[in-house]
Amino acid sequence: MEKKPHSAKRESPPREASAALLVLLVLLLNALLYLYLSELRGSSGRAEAEPSLCPFGYFRLGSVKNCSPWLSCEAINREVRKLKCVGEGAVKKVFLSEWKENKVVLSQLTNIELKEDFLHGLKMLKALQSRHVVRLLGYCEKQFTILTEYHPLGSLRGLNETLHIPKYKGMNTWHRRLMLAIDYVSIIRYLHSSPLGTLVMCDSNDLDKVLSQYLLTSDFHVLVNDLDALPLVNKSSGRLVKCGHRELQGEFVAPEQRWPYGEDVPFDDDLMPPYDEKTDIWKIPDVSNFFLGHVEGSDIVRLHLFDIHAACKRKDPAKRPSAQEILDTYRKVLTLLIREVAMPGTREML
Repeated sequence: MEKKPHSAKRESPPREASAALLVLLVLLLNALLYLYLSELRGSSGRAEAEPSLCPFGYFRLGSVKNCSPWLSCEAINREVRKLKCVGEGAVKKVFLSEWKENKVVLSQLTNIELKEDFLHGLKMLKALQSRHVVRLLGYCEKQFTILTEYHPLGSLRGLNETLHIPKYKGMNTWHRRLMLAIDYVSIIRYLHSSPLGTLVMCDSNDLDKVLSQYLLTSDFHVLVNDLDALPLVNKSSGRLVKCGHRELQGEFVAPEQRWPYGEDVPFDDDLMPPYDEKTDIWKIPDVSNFFLGHVEGSDIVRLHLFDIHAACKRKDPAKRPSAQEILDTYRKVLTLLIREVAMPGTREML
């Protein structure tokens, strides 16, 4: 009796390995797509200044397809309803409000002595509308009122708390955190090469203050929200800046922002030398360190960013890299690490 040959069973890779490989491939594709879109949308200043493809003076909100003109004083008074106060600073009070069943944010001046700061912030918000800046929906100069898009995740001060919410725990990874840092550096790069010229983010004397100036969107991107203190640098004409008229202290601010004449000489704003946009560069490593957090793989990212961050901390501002150079490095590191994590034998490193 002839024996039938046993059919050879083809060994298939373990299910866990296949799933892990699929996750890594998806991760790689997402990162490459992110970098491609960043390059596509961020190649020049004006290329970035088209939020949602609406022309200047118009906006699109939510799922609405058509662009609407910025709301006027009359429209704001008639159509916007305050719900509750959600914040108050030295310059303005902020209200969660409603407009045509959409949650929006209404900001109103609280101290008339600071009206110039408020109006400067409005001027910057109008001129810098882009994918980096919170969306302007309307304003009323005579009532010192600004209407902007609402982002429920709030400012970056709550990032770590947000990432511990069960809904967002999947976002608490080194690559997602690095992408947020890339968003932040992209904003600094945009301000340093804006349509108005080189702008310095002056409201940044400590980490908490920096984080309060930016919003976290629901799709986990970063937007700059507060533009009240954004002076212009013009090196060719010798125009430099000073961030306020009081003495700045601490390691977070750049060396050139600190009183240079020692403790024996009382601070005098008239004697304080001005400086340029490289003060923003000094602060990038500290802000990025916050973004990276202490998740698995974040120390490997820090290691790859060590050289560029050391360059940011050079005492001579002229020797620090530009925001564009830092952004290029961050993107290269993201691509490199995603490639490594997708290759067999390197997964344990991350």
